[in-house]
Amino acid sequence: MKFVDYYAVLGISPDADDKAVKVAYKKLARKYHPDVSKEPQAEEKFKEIGEAYEVIHNKEERAKYDVLRRNQQNRAQQQANYGGSYGSSQNHYQQGDPQADQEFSDFVNSMFGGAGGFNHGGQGRTGGARAQKGQDVEIEFPVFLEETLVDTVKPIEFMLPQRDSSGRVSEVKKSLKVKIPAGSVNGERIRLKGQGGLGSANGPNGDLYLQIRLVPHPLFDVEGHDLNIVVPLAPWEAALGTKINLPTLAGKIQLTIPANSQSGQRLRIKGKGLISKKGKGDLFAVIKIVNPALSDDVSKKLWQELAEKAHFDPRSNWSKS
Repeated sequence: MKFVDYYAVLGISPDADDKAVKVAYKKLARKYHPDVSKEPQAEEKFKEIGEAYEVIHNKEERAKYDVLRRNQQNRAQQQANYGGSYGSSQNHYQQGDPQADQEFSDFVNSMFGGAGGFNHGGQGRTGGARAQKGQDVEIEFPVFLEETLVDTVKPIEFMLPQRDSSGRVSEVKKSLKVKIPAGSVNGERIRLKGQGGLGSANGPNGDLYLQIRLVPHPLFDVEGHDLNIVVPLAPWEAALGTKINLPTLAGKIQLTIPANSQSGQRLRIKGKGLISKKGKGDLFAVIKIVNPALSDDVSKKLWQELAEKAHFDPRSNWSKS
């Protein structure tokens, strides 16, 4: 398996913080999701982005990966300094290094349970023509938040391992349509009996396990079965109150913003969150007051007049401490 620069895949620098990693992943996941993307090779790109995110957003796995990445770069520099079959550090890095590629392959296998995202199991008995169960297969399955509100049928295509009578393993492409139950949560495993690797010598097929991975949403943050959305307001909207069209997973609704609203205040919209076995979660609108840029003298004068007439000191409580 050729070494992959996960930072380059996500379009971030190696010192990017968790927030930057999440923002980059959200943007790319939306762009390349196979259900909506018209980009060429969107499915392969989406899988690569998901794999990169799973490593980089995990503190421990990121640390291990960074060590591999530094080793790869060091070897490339040594080739550049002392010469070698690859000629230059740039070509060396692009063409790959057998040792680095093997280390990376081992890392991916330990992280994802096997090449291509598979976890293999269920080996059965070995030797001769004895019945042998097919391999179990586990795949991460991306699901949009909107798709968890109702039962959703989604297509899936994957490579299925199969073992012949001599014990050799090959892979064949398989396509299915899978029903994802409403209320599915992140990390949930769905078992599809008999849809895994083919058994040999009349042995039973293995099972397919789908691990649900909720795709981060550009507007909503998940908190259990509740959702949070940041609502930017102009200062006068917060002070006077207003009505806005608020996005939800099921479409827009009208939300009344009360007068004298404060930054950080949470407005609860009941039943507009995610579905759970106990019912529906809630949606919380988190108010964030955003000041306009003072681009002209008229605006500055109005703010100055307001400051003089309001007689308001937001730090008045400091004098009491």
